[in-house]
Amino acid sequence: MILRGDFLSEILHVTTNIQMLIPEQGREPFRVVYLLHGLHGDQGTWIDNTQLALYAKQYNAVFVMPEAPRSFYANLKYGRKYYDYISGELPVMCKKIFNVSGRREDTAVMGCSMGAYGSLRLALSKPDQYGFCGSISAACLYFRHILDSLRDDPDSYLKTGPEAEETLTDLYAIYGDALEYRDDYDILELVKNFGADRPKPKIFAVCGTEDSLRNDNLKFRDEMKNTGFDFTYEEWQGDHEWYFFNEALKKTIEFWYKV
Repeated sequence: MILRGDFLSEILHVTTNIQMLIPEQGREPFRVVYLLHGLHGDQGTWIDNTQLALYAKQYNAVFVMPEAPRSFYANLKYGRKYYDYISGELPVMCKKIFNVSGRREDTAVMGCSMGAYGSLRLALSKPDQYGFCGSISAACLYFRHILDSLRDDPDSYLKTGPEAEETLTDLYAIYGDALEYRDDYDILELVKNFGADRPKPKIFAVCGTEDSLRNDNLKFRDEMKNTGFDFTYEEWQGDHEWYFFNEALKKTIEFWYKV
């Protein structure tokens, strides 16, 4: 069953859209996937562009698709607190209304591109909440280098394409006018500083061999070796587009159900 609607978020202070896939049978606390969209997406992106509704019928789980436009799922310095909304208010609402499980073993966060970055950050910063992370063609795995280059020469970046000015505006909203680097927004820093006494989320990461982000994802794969995380990386032919994301989503859900 597909549910589409909106509600007034007390954290965002605005009415925000949401879509969900709910099992048509069963009453027990359901396993739940928080499925995050990319930079150009919204809450309907996954249902509109993939066979998620078909995949979901095979699994007795709730799929929750929130909206967090161009935010990188962060608490913006100049803007709304999307990280607090996604990791706090949203799961509380889902548990209360839709009877989803609160166990970390039953809770996954997945996403593509910007949503993959958000999924990794959520899983690594809230491991007591998320037992599994699915990263599909992750973007911005190395934010420190991005911010350093922008801080040194923003004018050159503005010449890279028609969307550059808007992306730079997004980053100023997240990090402030000085583009001040933050360890808690950096995926590798979260891995390096992960507490030894904290439960580690299982991570399944994929990327297409023709994807412009492949090199960053391969570097991330290599850096995850010997970290103690249960980390799996796969790649196959594909680009940064929905044909690949659709297949990757299916494999990611299947992998989650096997662990």
